[in-house]
Amino acid sequence: MTEKILIIGAGGQIGTELTLALRDIYGDTNVVATDIRESAVLAESGPFEILDAMSADAIHRVVSKYKITQVYLLAAMLSATAEKNIELGWRLNMKSLANVLELAREKIIHKVYWPSSIAAFGPNTPKEGVDQYTIMDPNTVYGISKLSGELWCRYYHDRFGVDVRSLRYPGIISWKSQPGGGTTDYAIHIYHEALENGAYESFLDKGTRLPMMYMPDAIRATLELMEAPSDQITIRSSYNLGAISFAPEDIAASIQKFIPNFEISYNPDFRQAIADSWPSSIDDSGAREDWGWNHQFDLDDITDDMLSNIRKMKRK
Repeated sequence: MTEKILIIGAGGQIGTELTLALRDIYGDTNVVATDIRESAVLAESGPFEILDAMSADAIHRVVSKYKITQVYLLAAMLSATAEKNIELGWRLNMKSLANVLELAREKIIHKVYWPSSIAAFGPNTPKEGVDQYTIMDPNTVYGISKLSGELWCRYYHDRFGVDVRSLRYPGIISWKSQPGGGTTDYAIHIYHEALENGAYESFLDKGTRLPMMYMPDAIRATLELMEAPSDQITIRSSYNLGAISFAPEDIAASIQKFIPNFEISYNPDFRQAIADSWPSSIDDSGAREDWGWNHQFDLDDITDDMLSNIRKMKRK
């Protein structure tokens, strides 16, 4: 059977690159991209629909139209943005998941991917080497919705046999698309500012060490998880996923290897409290043991690739 894949929230930071990667694997016409607003990049390479992720009827229509078999649900309001619009953040993040899980329960689709986040942890979570099963007490709208979503995913698998899979993403770094309002977005802005101005004012303070990952690793992890045999997936809430951890001064030092005169300063804002509630490093041994996860990019690899590609992009 040819897989027909629907990506909801395809226009976001992860969604854009994941859509293109899936089209490379399954063929352009077999991967339907949707978002609440137009995306010229995605519409040029395959089918694209405007879609409200909170509308169960609208999702059902698209699923029926394209005979969808798998759904990747990426639509979400991220941490910093959701704190400014609590009700909409909660409704979007939870209603969209409920809509997709119900389609799977009714056997209309047979596989679901939904991402969680390190935001599902909280201030009482241990800081270092956070275990798969640990204290989880998120104190942001985004984090609360992610922990709730993890529990719903596990419930729908255990109660109804839904094949739902999930990763707790760390902060994601990418040069291809704009960040979407997350607390770890400084790790993208800093590269642009390094090239444009030779300096960056960080909204996170010195010493704020967080788990991070380069986009190619995040995309590969997602694809490997979804392609793994079902009997290898032992965690149906969400897998811890890790790569590297660093603080703003670490990324600045890496940039200085390529741009020696680069300078960083610090002016923490409300996002500092969010970052302080998250762990500094992740134990992702479950993913490594169950389906062979292993990251490839370290910090200097990321810096080299980010600076090179941003330069090329600015020349166009």
